[in-house]
Amino acid sequence: MNGTTGSTGTHKDTNTGGNAGNSEGAGAVVVVGAGPTGLLLAGDLAAAGVAVTLVEKRAHGISNLSRAMVVHARTLEQFDARGLADELEAKGRPLRTLRLFERLSIDLENLPSRFRHVLVLPQYEVERTLERRAVDAGVRFVYETEVTGLRQDEGGVTLEVSGPDGAPEALRAAYVVGADGLHSGVREAVGLPFPGRSVIRSLVLADVRLTEKPESLLTVRAAGDSFAFIAPFADGYYRVIGWNRTRDVPDSEPLDLDEVKELARQALGRDYGMHDARWMSRFHSDERQAPAYRVGRVFLAGDAAHVHSPAGGQGMNTGLQDAANLSWKLAAAVDGRAPQGLLDSYQAERYPVGKAVLRSSGGMVRLAMAKRPWTLAVRAVLASLATHVRPVRAKLVGRLTGIGFRYPASRGAHRLAGRRVPDVALREGRLYEALRAGEFVLISPEGVKHAAGRAVPVHWASDRRTTLLVRPDGYVAWAAEGADAGAVEAALGEWGAA
Repeated sequence: MNGTTGSTGTHKDTNTGGNAGNSEGAGAVVVVGAGPTGLLLAGDLAAAGVAVTLVEKRAHGISNLSRAMVVHARTLEQFDARGLADELEAKGRPLRTLRLFERLSIDLENLPSRFRHVLVLPQYEVERTLERRAVDAGVRFVYETEVTGLRQDEGGVTLEVSGPDGAPEALRAAYVVGADGLHSGVREAVGLPFPGRSVIRSLVLADVRLTEKPESLLTVRAAGDSFAFIAPFADGYYRVIGWNRTRDVPDSEPLDLDEVKELARQALGRDYGMHDARWMSRFHSDERQAPAYRVGRVFLAGDAAHVHSPAGGQGMNTGLQDAANLSWKLAAAVDGRAPQGLLDSYQAERYPVGKAVLRSSGGMVRLAMAKRPWTLAVRAVLASLATHVRPVRAKLVGRLTGIGFRYPASRGAHRLAGRRVPDVALREGRLYEALRAGEFVLISPEGVKHAAGRAVPVHWASDRRTTLLVRPDGYVAWAAEGADAGAVEAALGEWGAA
């Protein structure tokens, strides 16, 4: 299935090969959208030896105006499995306690992860790291190019695009992934609706300097009809997000610093001496989800598949988890070793997660802005349960950080099947170091040897007797107690790792 790379002529690109004409081979996979989701996915595929073209309608360059500001534990684990976590940790600042409501603080010190914190890190820093990785892996970038349509057949997808000069061209690939955001051209081209609604109108964003330093790393509070959030950049600027539910104006309405300062005073009680705004904008927040993440050979990921409120900082993180789930499956399909139904499992596993995040982030916004007596009572009960009842707290933290999600398993499967595997100690080191090969990892008891196939063979550092086959994205594919060689070989075959 591997295609050949070719030049797009007028397109501004990197890592190009020779000219293949008007309907050119773009590689086995075309990824549309060079945000965090598209960059991680393209980098994974290229690292696995897949020929990848990444199409982006913007000109080349990482913007510092992106909205995401936090990286959660499960995403940090995925970065760890790619050897990127330590670099990103050095660029960000850890936050070990999250304050969701006035009386609800979430302590992350007991999180069952190597990363017992939220990392405060602007999205553009994540993008820079992922772009460098993708370039090093051989991803071909095509900029200033927009999707105008696509056609599918049994052999692949023809993606119709328009470059900077407006001339129509076609890119041919085995698979296409739309990671091109809220207004996805790929989603529109396959005719998928994007049902939902705008839940917050006229959010304001501003990057400013502050005369007074906030008391905490993240400052978040709602009061009356107003909400405000302040987080630091590494260059001395702060990102401010504010909203007043009574002010519903179009995104095009002019915004000045006085309005941002007033919102901060209403929600936080002070404006911290905001000055020297380098950028300000309005936007609205939608809750939407595509009914399908796959249409034939075309897939959706990130904001192209689901968007929700910024509460909890889960948007970028959920998209990156989509990419980590899909990349190894597409690589197996391109290589001709994907078992029946593997590509369909992307929808089965990620759609429920997107739906859950939609509900939880929307619920947080509604509870944070509660005014009616019954909603205030609900918030108080939730805060009390999350503070005093361990299972409730664990579920809330698991959903927020991403470590609590598990994927469906077949009937009769081991109780661990579909669960995330923490960074367990191995005789050979750490699990997430072993996952950096981009393959399955087969964990066996000490002294037990099996034919590992395409899996990386490792052993427990403890006396544990369970045999685990861990997927490249860190979830249990198969498990057994005291498994023999035949059972292991069958499991490897079932997952395309024989």
